[in-house]
Amino acid sequence: MRHSSLCWIFFAGLLLTVCGCGKTSAPPATSSNNSAANSANASAPNAANGSPAQTAATPPPIVVPVGKVLTVTLDQTINSKIANNGDSFAASLAEPVTVDANVVLPLGTKVRGTIVTAQSAGKFKGNALLQLTLDSVSVNGARYSIQTSEFEEAGKGRGKRTATGAGGGKGAAIGALAGGGAGTAAAGFTGKKDIVLPAETRLHFKLVQPVSLRQGS
Repeated sequence: MRHSSLCWIFFAGLLLTVCGCGKTSAPPATSSNNSAANSANASAPNAANGSPAQTAATPPPIVVPVGKVLTVTLDQTINSKIANNGDSFAASLAEPVTVDANVVLPLGTKVRGTIVTAQSAGKFKGNALLQLTLDSVSVNGARYSIQTSEFEEAGKGRGKRTATGAGGGKGAAIGALAGGGAGTAAAGFTGKKDIVLPAETRLHFKLVQPVSLRQGS
């Protein structure tokens, strides 16, 4: 009888020990599950944030075609007597440039050009000569290289002057010489028949190569 009682006591103690071990081992499993859940939640926003950037398409550039006329006004005076070949000059668009009825280069857009040839009256058989071209246009801080026809102005004899027309030759003429109206400045000659293009002189150039502009620029 006593031996039977001891067996029951031993069995009960063993059972309590097993139950206690099972209870203490449960929390680590719960902690592991929480860590896995937190990792999954943390990675979800990153995936969501990255998805739009990966799927966003870059809009195609806007192409300004060959033959588009760029009408500019000089921001400075150019004088054939003191100008040198290769000098740069500044100008601004006097008229907006449009593509498919949308303005792509607004009024006042800054452009840069180069004096291709500058001959004073005393260096070129007594006749002055100016040839200009545009090199670049700046839009919202971005500069785009351009290629245009040349403007050419030549002086011949006293009181005479010639210029190429907007539709032929090497490029576009001063507005007044090409039939421009009021507010269009004309080239003038000094006493020695040098060519002077005052600031605000209006000139016309044509693109000879297309220009691609980034949308939103």
